[in-house]
Amino acid sequence: MARKDRPHTPDGRYLVSRGVLKRCTNPSLDDSTRRKAVKALMQARMARDPTGVLEAKVILGETGAVWWRDGAPDYSNLPPSETPYADWWASLSETEQDKGQ
Repeated sequence: MARKDRPHTPDGRYLVSRGVLKRCTNPSLDDSTRRKAVKALMQARMARDPTGVLEAKVILGETGAVWWRDGAPDYSNLPPSETPYADWWASLSETEQDKGQ
């Protein structure tokens, strides 16, 4: 399932994949930087290069330091039901929740 089809938290910081929160790409990245990092990520995945994958994901803001500036902690890799997003998650229909599994 495409990332865009998965449930996204109301603040746009996470999507739900395989039942856990995954950090979204930093929305403030300029298009050129984002495209280059996505290309590098795809190439690293095809080459089975975990270091290259990690480097690209850090540039994209999907891992490493969080890209938001309000001091909120990172809830990556936690089920939404175990985070401050629990009420949002519970409010989704079963069909919407299934898209995050």
